[in-house]
Formats: sequence, C-alpha cells, structure tokens
Amino acid sequence: MVKKTKAAATTSAPEAAKHSQLAGAVKDSAQQIWLAGMGAFSKAQEEGSKVFEALVKEGMTLQKKTQGMAEEKISEVTGKMSAMADTVSNKAGQNWDKLESIFEARTAKALNKLGVPTAKDVQALAERVDALAAAVAKLGKGAAPKAAVKAAAKPAVKAAKVAKAKPAAAAPVAEKAPVKRARKTAAKPAVAA
Repeated sequence: MVKKTKAAATTSAPEAAKHSQLAGAVKDSAQQIWLAGMGAFSKAQEEGSKVFEALVKEGMTLQKKTQGMAEEKISEVTGKMSAMADTVSNKAGQNWDKLESIFEARTAKALNKLGVPTAKDVQALAERVDALAAAVAKLGKGAAPKAAVKAAAKPAVKAAKVAKAKPAAAAPVAEKAPVKRARKTAAKPAVAA
C-alpha cells in the first residue's frame, strides 16, 4: 500500500508540471547552445582560430553553468518527492492504526452483544471463584470433602440439562418435582458448608 502511494505521489499534477517546465527549460537551453555553437563555428571559420578558442572557452563555461543548474533542480525535485513520500507513508501508517483500533472496538462490541465474555470477565470470574472457594474452605475448615460437594452438584447439573432439553410445558408433572428437589439439595450443601 505504501509503495502505491509513493508512486502516486511522484506523479502529482503540480510536481509533474514543474518537472515538465524544468525539462523544457533545459531543452531550450540546449537548443540555444547548439545554435550558438553553430554560429560560432561559422564565425570561427571566417575570423580565425583566436575567436574559435574564445568561443570554446565561453561554451565550456556556459555548459558548466547549465549542468550545475540542472543538477540543482533535479536534486531539489528529488528532495521534495522524498519528503512527500515520507509524509504519505506516515499518514498511511496512522490511518492503518486507526482502522485497526476501530476494528478491534467494533469486534469487542459485537462479541459483548452476543454475550461472549472477554478475557477480563473470565479473569474476574476465576478470581471470584478462587475467593469463594477460599471462603468455603475457611468456613468448613476442610470438614466437607470435595466428593460430597460434587455428589450434591451432579443431580442439579443433570436436572438442569433435562430442563434445557425439554420445554417446561411439555414435561410431565412427575418430572418437575425431582428437578426442584435436585436444585434444593444442590443449594443446601453450599449454604450449610
């Protein structure tokens, strides 16, 4: 993505116009130098070697000046293009970071609406379970073995699965009583302990 923006930045309309103006100026200067050289050559043939040598020196001086100006303009344009490319790449990086944070926020919001717990929620729940386990152990001082707690919880879990599998209206009246008893017995050991 950054490479594309650099390429786009190098062909911007104002910079391209400046570049074409510079190229036109260099071309015009080269044309004038060529014509001056042709005229000088003609005069040199007429006036002799002294004039020819003077014109060669003047031509060399003029050539050095135009080359120096062309190199300055090229380095100036190159510097501007590099700065512009750096600016564009920095902005692209910032926009990418913004897009990433927006995506993360919207994903978290959607997961929250669906009821999916976050890592913080799970961590808080784990800490709460640990605190409750410590409180139960402190209250019971290890008197209630874990097997008894698990045995009391199994009927409640099984009853909850049955209740979820069958709608309450379709369940026979005889099945409702064991579910209530299982819930009560599952709740009693935790309270009693």
